[in-house]
Amino acid sequence: MRIISGKWRGRIIEAPQGRKTRPTSDRVREAWMSAIQTEIPGSTVLDLFSGSGALGIEALSRGAEHATFVEQAAPAIRILKNNIAKLDIDPSQTTIVRADAIGYAAAAEKLAFDIALADPPYHQGFAAELLRHFEARPFAHWFWVEHAAGEELPDMADLHTRKYGDTALTSITAPE
Repeated sequence: MRIISGKWRGRIIEAPQGRKTRPTSDRVREAWMSAIQTEIPGSTVLDLFSGSGALGIEALSRGAEHATFVEQAAPAIRILKNNIAKLDIDPSQTTIVRADAIGYAAAAEKLAFDIALADPPYHQGFAAELLRHFEARPFAHWFWVEHAAGEELPDMADLHTRKYGDTALTSITAPE
């Protein structure tokens, strides 16, 4: 996997092996980051179900001030730490939390982050569950979740979905 743009553009990062982690494709990640580019500089970013950390690292590469990575699997956390070290990312710019991403989002303080990004496993209801938690207590000003294009989501006002083949990105902003 490679970093698409910014400070570490073109640098290769490692992805966890096996079927438990499904990294976001370069094409989808590029479209995702392009959609949020204007909001990234100076922002605080939450990367839920972070796996390799590609989303949070991409945001840092494009000027985010800080990224919090939430991942439960120990092998993925090892790779995430290796990727951060390999790119020589300032440790003050990252926080790694070993936790269940759904539980973390449910307990997060209201508007604790500028941008929250989530790439949960497909077809397990996690995208819908995260959106319901966000609706109950927005943990970021802007929330984006990747999911299967056909996956059922809650009926919520202001959801915006973009499709890229069998993958979709859905976003919602916190009410003012």
